[in-house]
Amino acid sequence: MQAFYADHFVLPLPDGHRFPMGKYARLRDRVALELPQVRPGVALPVSDGELALAHDPAYIQAVVDGSLSAAAMREIGFPWSAAMVERSRRSAGATVAAARVAMGLGGQPAEGMAANMAGGTHHASASKGSGFCVFNDAAIAARLMQVEHARLRRSGQPPLQVAIIDLDVHQGNGTASIFSRDPSVFTLSLHGQKNFPFHKEASDLDVELPDGCRDDAYLHALGLAMDELDRRFSPGLVIYLAGADPHEGDRLGRLKLSWDGLEARDRRVFDWAFRRRIPLALAMAGGYGVNIEDTVQVQVNTFRAALEYWQHWRALAK
Repeated sequence: MQAFYADHFVLPLPDGHRFPMGKYARLRDRVALELPQVRPGVALPVSDGELALAHDPAYIQAVVDGSLSAAAMREIGFPWSAAMVERSRRSAGATVAAARVAMGLGGQPAEGMAANMAGGTHHASASKGSGFCVFNDAAIAARLMQVEHARLRRSGQPPLQVAIIDLDVHQGNGTASIFSRDPSVFTLSLHGQKNFPFHKEASDLDVELPDGCRDDAYLHALGLAMDELDRRFSPGLVIYLAGADPHEGDRLGRLKLSWDGLEARDRRVFDWAFRRRIPLALAMAGGYGVNIEDTVQVQVNTFRAALEYWQHWRALAK
């Protein structure tokens, strides 16, 4: 299974900054050690034109040249640097690459599953960043895959529809706002009711969960949400944000999912997509464990389950 990374572009954050930048390199190291069938690849940066499929050109230019206001940078949560710009481009590029591989675009056979070892920057909207999110990788990938699919589809084939299944503990407000008037992309967000962002945008399907929600209640809510998605939409691509922050050890999550509960969550999404033969691109989204190794363990578990479903796709191709 192919997985794309950009963790060698490290943001120069001040001492004491609360974003756990080191989790990305730790994840890649753990996956390399424990899951040798995952094939790592360096993510390429997306271009300004590709960014403009989801973001306002004026915002893109302000990010690139460092002219965003101090207030805009505070909302993003990172200090501006050239490394921030490059890493943000490449993080989006990793989700684009994963979607291409999963779908078989770009002249390669469809693999059904592929991953970004970061990504899930769902708080970035068209004209601003927020909550450690500069560019919205899922939105960029969804729009770009629609463009590339349109170039290849035969006469009479429908346009590509994309489902973004966002299981980060925080609502995907930026993604919801970008696609609020776009019926070709279905946004599903399962998140903490009282958690960030405190002003939430309307997704196509929002499921709000109380503080302290545990495995059984979460999985029941997810099952109902996936059934509703199935009734209302028929995607040709799933982009899955597998946030580690619903874990009971997360300092920002406020939910109480166990290791087993999170693995069951991932498998439910992977199984839903596989049974319908829908290619799936995976992104890691948030994770802020009191112990950073807990966050990395949740993500390694997600990769282990994803690898099993990639092997199911491989078996179909034989």
